[in-house]
Amino acid sequence: MTVLPPAIVATDLDGTLIRSDGTVSERTRGALRRVERAGATVVFVTGRPSRVMAGVVAQTEVSGLAICANGALVFDLDSGEPVSQRCLESATALRLAAAIRAAVPDAVFAVESGVRFGREPAFEAMWPDPKEIVAEFSELLGVLPATKLLVRRGGAPFTEVYDAIVELAGVDAVVTTSSADLLEIAGPGVSKAVALAELAAGRGVVAADVIAFGDMPNDLPMFAWAGYAVAVANAHPEVLAAADEITVSNDEDGVAIVLERLFP
Repeated sequence: MTVLPPAIVATDLDGTLIRSDGTVSERTRGALRRVERAGATVVFVTGRPSRVMAGVVAQTEVSGLAICANGALVFDLDSGEPVSQRCLESATALRLAAAIRAAVPDAVFAVESGVRFGREPAFEAMWPDPKEIVAEFSELLGVLPATKLLVRRGGAPFTEVYDAIVELAGVDAVVTTSSADLLEIAGPGVSKAVALAELAAGRGVVAADVIAFGDMPNDLPMFAWAGYAVAVANAHPEVLAAADEITVSNDEDGVAIVLERLFP
């Protein structure tokens, strides 16, 4: 991978490609253009919902397909429509919500559902949606099939209860985190790695020809699958430990620096 350019460049967004101020630098845009001019494919692989991807397209000038919601949804950046999605069963979501509330009484929930979003009144959304539905959790599930559940607790971290919640989910759901104060729950078998592997297979690309960039634990399955994994310097310690290479931080254009080397 350090000699031959990859066929697919799979990159996380927040904390990895996107700077801390929410911008994408001109250097990074230039590096992504190099990838595309060389005939390789850029795939965004993100925990972000599809409904907030338009701004990313505008900043990066990249189109095509993106993997959103930690692998639960494949999204067409050109049409603005979902290509495929995997939902969490409503019965499982209700069971998990009740169990999480019992363990963490101040937990509040939101539901990502394709391009739609709903939240409980106390849930503070990272990306407010003018078309959001605000209702109690059981009501939300009645109208929004859950691509992904989001769980907060008033800004407090889940660190001390994370393992217990993973155990509560068992084999019925996948619990991940991209920040200490937010849990993300998807259907069984959903991960960035699974969705990326399927997308690559559809293009006749094997794992050895894929490079992955990331910064948080939800990137670990993708790191394990891809032929070469690069962590930005600001990444979570587990991600740093799993990487084949550590580049400089997202604020220092770490992804661009590696791509410039691979696509001279």
